[in-house]
Amino acid sequence: MNEHIELHKKRHGQRLDHAERLRKKEARAVHKKSAFAKKISGLRAKLYHKKRYSEKVQLKRDLAVHKEKKNKMKNEDVIPKGAVPSYLMDRTGMSEAKVLSNSLKQKRKEKAGKFNVPLPKVRGISEDEMFKVVKTGKRKTKEWKRMVTKVTYVGENYTRKPPKYERFIRPTGLRFKKANVTHPELKATFQLDILGVKKNPSSPLYTSLGVITKGTIIEVNVSDLGLVTPNGKVIWGKYAQVTNNPENDGCINALLLV
Repeated sequence: MNEHIELHKKRHGQRLDHAERLRKKEARAVHKKSAFAKKISGLRAKLYHKKRYSEKVQLKRDLAVHKEKKNKMKNEDVIPKGAVPSYLMDRTGMSEAKVLSNSLKQKRKEKAGKFNVPLPKVRGISEDEMFKVVKTGKRKTKEWKRMVTKVTYVGENYTRKPPKYERFIRPTGLRFKKANVTHPELKATFQLDILGVKKNPSSPLYTSLGVITKGTIIEVNVSDLGLVTPNGKVIWGKYAQVTNNPENDGCINALLLV
């Protein structure tokens, strides 16, 4: 009952630019909040400003944690050799140390998806090239379904929606589970399982659909390679960038991002 919006989505799907419109709406939200804060007055304004102040304080704290800067810290291990003058007796050794360790930096890089990728610029793919219109209905009048014409990845336990509600059709013949990944330092290529699609540079919609084109960042299972962190833990997944056109070659070739 009262689920007319969800029902409409199931029947007719969403706009192709739905994700982009959401992103723009979120980007505009800060301006709307600012205008609202200037307009309100009285007790309502006090409560609103208090809430906004606490949000900004939390944001500043988060930024301070992630800010990369060099800070001077006391180093107890540095012991001066030989005789020390009396005015230097109380001084302790100082050493410059970075706040974040290398492993934390790497984690943050992976979260942000920022790497020195082998293919920094790739050709954008339009929706006309990506999707093929599928006509349905008794008189072939409905044209809201789309068939993906590129290689895709879907999860292990993926189940298709009922045909009546399926908006994007990903053909079984174009679904890939493995990729040929080259390690740039080892100069060796391994066939690894794909864990997911991190980012397709052409569109957020393609990323959510799991479409793999040239320049896409995918996550692969590198547990068999025996890579370990500085702490000695085995690395499970790592990102790799696709370097070929999988729909033309019939396989996915990628370069590991290290």
